[in-house]
Amino acid sequence: MATPNNNNASDEEKIDPMKDVRAGIVREVGSQAIWSLSSCKPGFGVDQLRDDCMETYWQSDGQLPHLVNIQFRRKTVVRDICIYIDYRLDESYTPGRISVRAGTNFNDLQEVEVVELNEPYGWVRIMTKDINDLPLKTYMLQIAVITNHQNGRDTHMRQIKVHSPVEKRDLLIGNFSTVEMRQYTIIK
Repeated sequence: MATPNNNNASDEEKIDPMKDVRAGIVREVGSQAIWSLSSCKPGFGVDQLRDDCMETYWQSDGQLPHLVNIQFRRKTVVRDICIYIDYRLDESYTPGRISVRAGTNFNDLQEVEVVELNEPYGWVRIMTKDINDLPLKTYMLQIAVITNHQNGRDTHMRQIKVHSPVEKRDLLIGNFSTVEMRQYTIIK
């Protein structure tokens, strides 16, 4: 399930991938992964995809599908993937259909989500769930651009964020907010 921004969206509907991070609900785990691309033009690779600047972007260079591979060192819970795309700037370079795949390595990837995009601009959130409708636990994610708008050959993606839910550890004892009460939650 994807939640894209569009030109008719109000400010309340616009996606802010850092809102839940600031609230402590999720954490961005993309920095804990090894990133690779199926292809890229020189100077338009992983560094630009992860630099937190909406002016830079990854540009593929080759045949469809274009792939972004995200490999974690340990099994990681992934709640959602947020991708910044701008049809107004990128036109035929904008992804039209995206497939998200998950697995332990390149050989056993299974498709978990397919998203159709219609002239998106801004952040697109793709929620990831396993077959039991729980957040996905995986060693590897692959984002595959299947088609581009206007039958474009290469693609542009400006940013990608991967979010994992924050685990609450104080479930048995309680979730205390003061320092005085928190000091008693850990037994030494």
